[in-house]
Amino acid sequence: MTFDQIIGQDAAKQRLLTELEQGRVPHALMLTGPEGCGALPLAIAFAQKLLGNNVMAEQLQHPDLHFVFPIYKKYGSVKPTYCDDFVAEWRELFLQQPYFGMAEWMTACGAENQQLVIYGDESDALTRKLSMKSSQGGYKVVVCWLPEKMNDTCANKLLKLLEEPPAQTVFLLVSEQPERLLSTIRSRTQIIEMPPLAVRTIEHADTALFFEYFVMLMRLSYARKVKDMKRWADKLASLGRERQKEFLQYAQQMLRENFIYNFHHQAELNSMTEEEAQFAVKFAPFINERNVWGIMDELSLAQRDIEANANAKIVFFDFALKMIVLIKNH
Repeated sequence: MTFDQIIGQDAAKQRLLTELEQGRVPHALMLTGPEGCGALPLAIAFAQKLLGNNVMAEQLQHPDLHFVFPIYKKYGSVKPTYCDDFVAEWRELFLQQPYFGMAEWMTACGAENQQLVIYGDESDALTRKLSMKSSQGGYKVVVCWLPEKMNDTCANKLLKLLEEPPAQTVFLLVSEQPERLLSTIRSRTQIIEMPPLAVRTIEHADTALFFEYFVMLMRLSYARKVKDMKRWADKLASLGRERQKEFLQYAQQMLRENFIYNFHHQAELNSMTEEEAQFAVKFAPFINERNVWGIMDELSLAQRDIEANANAKIVFFDFALKMIVLIKNH
């Protein structure tokens, strides 16, 4: 995750970059804003910058990068439960869908209807981790998502860490309801408020993402890269039902635009961005009378299945496999 990949929020990004460039990074920052505003992606992008933007940091596996987030105690367990028990699911979800919310996290970690909490044991584990020297000789960074989910024990222990922070340690708290935190915790952090993203900004970002997925599928289908198509289907499945339906609608629109593009004298009927039009130059000839209705039918069937809550991974992989035959039928 890079700053360039963060949607909007230019003021918050510039403030963080300025503090980093001037060498005055505070020991505790709190990014606050509603779900979907990009506070968590920005916090992690900043953490990766602090850690040198290396491969380990990009994969969220840097030894000096620590995560704290709401979890649940598995049924029947009497042992302490830590975030590290769920960190594989956390990494996978973020890398696939960095703008996720609580609903997506509950699904990813298998919580079902259980209440998610940050337990007191977590602050003890964090204290042990931060007592060790940095493995890379630089910063140690803690990203705490939804600190308002801490129980009282954890909140009080975190307060002590913020009051006497270990050397070269930066705490990045990401809160949707900062008013639920101890006032003493809020007072120990520099707060950056992030407003909701404008609808137009979100729509533009979604269109760019859908275009990327559309182009990827068409290229993979033509090249018959089945393993990569499976990964493509898994990424689509992580978007959530509404965005999956929006992607399928976008794909149908792109097929229409590329089909019409072949009839150059009807160019006034096209409505594409500059990037989409550039792609159409080479792609449009692959969409014609022999396959356009077949592809449209498959998209309609996929949309029907998604609306019926079918397994999204299976739906998108099945559609991708059918595209191998349809895209060649030109």
